[in-house]
Formats: sequence, C-alpha cells, structure tokens
Amino acid sequence: MLDIHKIRTDFPILSQKVNGKPLVYFDNGATSQKPQVVIDAISNYYKDINANIHRGVHTLSQLATDAYEASRNTIQNHINAKFSHEVIFTSGTTHGINLVANGFASILKPGDEVLVSAIEHHSNIVPWQMLCEKTGAVLKVIPMNEKGELILSEFDKLLSEKTKFVTVNHISNALGTINPIKYIIDKAHEFDAAILIDGAQAVSHLKPNVQELDCDFYAFSGHKMFGPTGTGILYGKEAWLNKLPPYQGGGEMIKEVSFEKTTYAELPHKFEAGTPNIADGIALGAAVDYINAIGIANIQEQEKELLEYGTKRLLEIEGLKIFGTAEAKTSVISFNIEGIHPYDIGTIVDKLGIAVRTGHHCAQPIMNFFQIPGTIRASFAFYNTKEEIDVMVEAVKRAKLMLS
Repeated sequence: MLDIHKIRTDFPILSQKVNGKPLVYFDNGATSQKPQVVIDAISNYYKDINANIHRGVHTLSQLATDAYEASRNTIQNHINAKFSHEVIFTSGTTHGINLVANGFASILKPGDEVLVSAIEHHSNIVPWQMLCEKTGAVLKVIPMNEKGELILSEFDKLLSEKTKFVTVNHISNALGTINPIKYIIDKAHEFDAAILIDGAQAVSHLKPNVQELDCDFYAFSGHKMFGPTGTGILYGKEAWLNKLPPYQGGGEMIKEVSFEKTTYAELPHKFEAGTPNIADGIALGAAVDYINAIGIANIQEQEKELLEYGTKRLLEIEGLKIFGTAEAKTSVISFNIEGIHPYDIGTIVDKLGIAVRTGHHCAQPIMNFFQIPGTIRASFAFYNTKEEIDVMVEAVKRAKLMLS
C-alpha cells in the first residue's frame, strides 16, 4: 500500500490553499502536478550545466548532452522502444500527431481513407482533417455507444484496402474509457494500414509497451505524467520514421547544407530541429523515474479505489448523471446535474478550493453525441484521497442547493 500522505509531501503545490480552503486538485486530466524531484531537475540544469547540446566540445555542453540523452534512454526503456532513436522529443502530444500527419501528406493520395474514433480529443481530429483536405483522402469515424465505448463491429466494417491510416486514443480524456488498442492495432495491420495511438491520457495511469502493442506511432505529453509543460514524446518505428520527411527545417536536423542541396541528419535528429527544450527534457526523464519508483501497479490500485469510491459517492446526489460508463475505464468521472449548467457548478466548487474541469474538454463530438454543452470532470491521480472526494461531493451538493 502506498503512503499517500507521505507521497503528497513530494508535491509542493498540494499543501497550498485556494480561496482560503485546502486545495483539492481534481484536474489531473488537464495537467498533473509536479514532484519536487522534477522541479529540482529543471533548476539544477540551469544552475549547474546550462549549455547547448550536441554541438560543443566544452565540458558543460558534454554534460548537458549526456543528461539529455540519458533522459531519452530512460523514456526508451519505460515504453520499451527497440531503439533510442525511435524516441523523438516534442513539445507535446499535439506536436507529435501533427508531425506524423504532415509526413503522411507525401504518402496519401485521393481516395485513400483515414480512420479516427468518435471519442478523440480535437488534437487527434483536426490534423487528420487538414491532411485529408490537403491530399484528397477521406476521413471516416469509428462510432461510439452510450457507454462511451467504441463499436468494434463498426470499426471492422470500416476497414478496407482503402484504409491507409488509423488513429485512436489509448484513453479518452473526456470519459476515461480505455480503448482496446491492441485489437485495433492488429486489425489495422491486417489491411497494411499504419496506426498512431494518442497516449496523452494514458501515460500517467499505465505503462505502454510499444513493441508488445506493435503500434507504428505512440504520442504523449510530459505534463500529464508529472513532468514539465512543453515536453512530449513521439515514438515511431524506425522504418516509418525513416520514410517520413522532416517536419521542420533548421539547425540540428541537417547533415550538410549548401545552397544547392541539403541532406538530413539520421534519427532522431531528423525530427528535432533547433535548440530543444533541454532542461524540461531532462526533467521529463526525472518524472519517468519518479513514476517507476512509485510503481505503476501501485498507482493503478490507488486510482482504481478512487474511481470506485468517487463514482459511488457522486451517484448519491439526486439528479446526477455520469457520462462514460465503459467496462474498461480509468480514474476520470464526467458528470452533470439535471437542469444545472456544468460551468455554474465548477465556479462554485472553485470558491471552496476544488479544481475540476468544466466544458467540452476539447472533445466536442462527444458532447454532441450526448446532446449536452459539456460536463464537470473530476480526474484523479494517485496522490488524491478519498477524503478529498468527500469534500468535493459536499461541495457539489452545496452548489446544487444554491443553483436549484
């Protein structure tokens, strides 16, 4: 069992007060809080080894380069990538998805088909819409059911020889649904389609094994897994990354430049133009080390308890409806109270020190499916407690009384 109260001391922000009340932070789906070791990793870089990487022979440059590449190796081991050069540093999930979509603009042709799911974040919809507009490919949608699960029989029907790319999230940010991505990956490969998994919401809850999954691409953000904002990873199979053209031009991603011709660097530098976010890239490795020190199995057990307890307590409130009741689900509860706008609930509970997300969560197609303007979303991390859930439930009851 985790000592949650000891773990909470690792996160400085959790001890503060908001509007005079102890902070209850239930917006982990938007961004997670940072342990002191991650904060220290950023500070120590700037205090001790601040220098540009890969370019200098002087000592500080070598130290910074070693620390940055050690972080890449840490992440490679964490996701079980075959090669470290299959791990591309990005600014986040959105950056990684756009990198791949941009690359496929040179591969797709009119009439090809791209499949996305109905429960995607906008960041895994819009780049593919743009790609289809650019290439003449056709975007098709894997539908969902009332529980927030993908209808796999319909996915099977959508697959054809025209299918060239499939992209789905590992976990829905708005509903908490854990998608059966291994099934989806294997079916896509039966039709020789490439597949990208949006892992933004997954990496704080589970440990993706990209070789076991056999996905072609897996994108995620650092700030949702207790690391810094402005960091992320795109994993890509070596063969695909070699096939795709560079996403940006500039320093670091080149081998030789003349006014007549430029040749590009080998992986991973081909996709890492310019001076990278060095300090935060190093700190992302520290975040991964922290997760592994806590233990993914321990994290999952704690979050399972929070999900079950939070679901039970919230359903005690008359008129409350939960959206997203999939059999496979992580620690996210999206809910509304009949007759009350979610924004109004969120505003009142904030005055009581409770941070929840309200709105469409950048997943408007989901809200359109349920014919609602948005939801109140409580998303839990392993450092949250049942006592905090009790505080939220009482706050929601109070808000309901005030707004009824």
